[in-house]
Amino acid sequence: MKTMTYIGAVITLFTVLTLVAGCASWGKEEDKTRDWPAARLYEEAKANLENGDYETAIDYYQKLESRFPFGMLAQQAQLDIAYAYYKYDEPASAIAAADRFIKLHPRHPNVDYAHYLKGLVHFTQGRNFLDRFIPRDMSLRDPGAARESFDAFSELVRRFPNSRYAKDAAQRMVYLKNMLARHEIHVANYYMRRGAYVAAANRARYVLENFQRTPAVPDALVVMAKAYSGMGLDELAADSVRVLRLNYPNYEGISEVGDFNGK
Repeated sequence: MKTMTYIGAVITLFTVLTLVAGCASWGKEEDKTRDWPAARLYEEAKANLENGDYETAIDYYQKLESRFPFGMLAQQAQLDIAYAYYKYDEPASAIAAADRFIKLHPRHPNVDYAHYLKGLVHFTQGRNFLDRFIPRDMSLRDPGAARESFDAFSELVRRFPNSRYAKDAAQRMVYLKNMLARHEIHVANYYMRRGAYVAAANRARYVLENFQRTPAVPDALVVMAKAYSGMGLDELAADSVRVLRLNYPNYEGISEVGDFNGK
């Protein structure tokens, strides 16, 4: 009797395990790409990327690289997946993918695009669709992404001056330089409002030293004149006003420092 009970328990356990395994397999979707060659995986990934299905494109690119890691298509997949992440609004993954491609393939004919894409991802970081309809002053935001973008574009222009992306990168660098300069002026004015004249003067001087030929330069001279005057350094304040009058005689901000000794 005990033997029959034991056998019954074993049969019951086996039945339960079979049912559990069956349920697990029922809920598991079969991988339709399992037998696809590299060319088909790449073409399907590219098609999904062009159609805006970035999640599927990323999945196919990853499968292509893992299954066929040494082919030319795998190299292209490593570059394309960076763009797919960018379009999928995954900036950290996009930058990581671009950096990985640059490290693995420094002499690849399309490595200039990896540098450009890296700069572009940083350039658009923190923006959203509302910015198209409600323009906001980007210089009021954290400048970290702008600096990273400028550095990436600068690297592209320096290393690949004849790249098809160099002209656009250079134009974006002008915009970024102006924006970073304005950010420094915002910070300098903040220090002025708090009476931190030394910090304000240092920020303004940083603009003069690092962002020459930007629209923020006359603003920096005004801040320097005010800050030096606030510290009782009238001679330095007057020098700032003289430089301002000499180089920007029509700048409307001159009226703010007209009563200094720089007349």
